[in-house]
Amino acid sequence: MNRETPISTGCLNAPVLKQRGQHEVFCGLTGIIWLHRKMQDAFFLVVGSRTCAHLLQSAAGVMIFAEPRFATAILEEKDLAGLADAQDELDAQVSQLLQRRPDIRQLFLVGSCPSEVIKLDLSRAAERLSEVHAPNVRVYSYSGSGIETTFTQGEDACLAAMVPTLPPSEAHQLLLVGALPDVVEDQLTGMIEAMGIKVACLPARRSGDMPTIGSQTRLAVAQPFLGDTVSALTGRGAGLIPAPFPFGEQGTTAWLRAIADAFDVTDETFDAITAAPRARARKALDKVSETLRGKSIFFFPDSQLEVPLARFLTTECGMIPVEVGTPYLHRGLVGPDLALIPEGPLISEGQDVEKQLDRCRAARPDLTVCGLGLANPLEADGLATKWSIELVFSPVHGYEQAADLAGLFARPFLRKAALQL
Repeated sequence: MNRETPISTGCLNAPVLKQRGQHEVFCGLTGIIWLHRKMQDAFFLVVGSRTCAHLLQSAAGVMIFAEPRFATAILEEKDLAGLADAQDELDAQVSQLLQRRPDIRQLFLVGSCPSEVIKLDLSRAAERLSEVHAPNVRVYSYSGSGIETTFTQGEDACLAAMVPTLPPSEAHQLLLVGALPDVVEDQLTGMIEAMGIKVACLPARRSGDMPTIGSQTRLAVAQPFLGDTVSALTGRGAGLIPAPFPFGEQGTTAWLRAIADAFDVTDETFDAITAAPRARARKALDKVSETLRGKSIFFFPDSQLEVPLARFLTTECGMIPVEVGTPYLHRGLVGPDLALIPEGPLISEGQDVEKQLDRCRAARPDLTVCGLGLANPLEADGLATKWSIELVFSPVHGYEQAADLAGLFARPFLRKAALQL
């Protein structure tokens, strides 16, 4: 289809400040909190220390009223010193767990530290336990170590571990990649299916609905932090559909348009399916964005959502980005969003936290997006902040959530205005 392409490449070719100093990020284990809710017959067994157990208990404390699908196999000092046979102990824990929870069909062994620290090769353990408990349970392994990952990379490692087990298929199909709240996933897949496109999801809600993969599979990526998963899927022959991420009305439209073009959907069909939700999103956004228009924003690297969020806030809400920091800049995934951010902001990859704090304090942005550990010190300096982790746990993708996403950034300004009355 012949459509005009923008002449400007925005920040696509902007120089990137690469930082390799001290960094402040959440542990990759936190991804379990949303993954265990998404995969209804899965269980996540963290192999780690009491510290890791306390992290999950505190981070997931809102779920104490229901039996969660995660737990911690705590390593004692004798395990870490290699004085006990941790493999035998792990086998016993897994057998006990599966007897108690016969609904489990997928079991993830999640390392809280590198294997040389916990003295366990979890990948071999997963292979052995898969054979023992087949065909009822498949066992996977991945690292959620905070030493090696940011908190969203836990999901990336989890999904990448599943790719080798996906059945092969040469069906012409779309694979939606990335964990989304069920209501958001239903909205997006409903529009895609209305275009006549067969779509599956990774992760699937249940193990019986696992997608297939092959050279005729096209990938629509919903989360910008899935670089390893995408590499594993393309390694099995699938093709990536480059597109901005589905944040806001414009981002969602561009994302869906790229999918429609890849499957030769006509303009008439596309417009008929998207016109009404697009109009609702624009109307809702116009009202919320009044609070944001003209305000400056500074992103610390944390979730890897920073680039597409900066695109959304700049092009759809009228904000002015000062610095867009991200833990890892995957141009293959966020390049389309980078190209839409007007030239001007500093793009930074990685972190040297003290130097970045100095730049933030010097810039005095109207709003700073950062991790929990940096929010209070910045608030004490008189800077308004937004916790980046909230953007991962909230439904923010798609048309119907566009105004809610903008509202998350408007809330600090509205709260400040209310306190000054």
